[in-house]
Amino acid sequence: MRIRLVPQKTNFNFFRWQWLTFGSSIVLMVASLLLWVVMGLNYGIDFTGGTSIRADTSQPAEIGAYRDAIQELGLGDVVISEVFDPTMETGRQAIMIRLQGTDEDTALNTNTVDAVRAALATVAPDITFSSVETIGGKVSGELVWSALLSIMAGAVGMLIYIWARFEWQFAVGAVIALVHDVLLTIGVFVLFQLRFDLTIVAGVLTILGYSINDKVVVFDRLRENLLKYKAMPLRDLMNLTCNETLSRTVMTGITVLMALVILMIFGGEVLRNFAFAIFFGTIVGTYSSIYMAKNIVLFLGLPRGEKAKKSDENDFANIDA
Repeated sequence: MRIRLVPQKTNFNFFRWQWLTFGSSIVLMVASLLLWVVMGLNYGIDFTGGTSIRADTSQPAEIGAYRDAIQELGLGDVVISEVFDPTMETGRQAIMIRLQGTDEDTALNTNTVDAVRAALATVAPDITFSSVETIGGKVSGELVWSALLSIMAGAVGMLIYIWARFEWQFAVGAVIALVHDVLLTIGVFVLFQLRFDLTIVAGVLTILGYSINDKVVVFDRLRENLLKYKAMPLRDLMNLTCNETLSRTVMTGITVLMALVILMIFGGEVLRNFAFAIFFGTIVGTYSSIYMAKNIVLFLGLPRGEKAKKSDENDFANIDA
């Protein structure tokens, strides 16, 4: 007995509300960009600078308890991780604490460092600080640019890949849809002022990978149908393709979302925003595959008949959708 969330054969008209869905996506993209410019992202320590403290104790590493103790001081973003150090004395545990700096100064003053030590002593009385270092704003600024460049490089690489594998219209549609996914995800982080750090950048790159995979499968089935139904209008052909791949899209998306919901609930504070970024990006990525990418391809038009690229030896052509 096979469970089906979507009937084996569907006949949804995905173009019925074409201008409403496509127009809403454009409006949300512009709104996300404006929010980013006006409100700005709530950058984490990686992008704003701060203080890094290396500490050690004989007590078991209670990361959650350490974080709760420090957050009572109201110092902003706090990142705590356990450090494996083979040179550490037997029975001692090393932890790394990263505290966000203020707008005026990325370094914490001596009194603040002493307050952090006193707060941690309530959890581990024998804790000692072996080093206190400042993460400068210049390095953080370089990380911001590196993060943006990594996202743009990923998008450009996918543009080249889709262009080489399919028609240029597919490449343009896919990349605009990817920009849609990234902007809407960033817009949510701006709107709710969620912490944005390097783990979220990794989440955005993961969204790009998931989203382009979904679009490649849809595009590949579309190209296969272009050769199979040469007389069918392109709009109807795209509807047929989306219906044929709908089961695969829904099943894949729900499987990913189930794992991410569990990660958001039980993954702790450190992973919650990362999991949420991928969760939201998966939803908008699935949406853009159906209502964004194919609409752009339809607007641009496609060569039909013998001009269409062959797909007989395509690895994706035989996917059971």
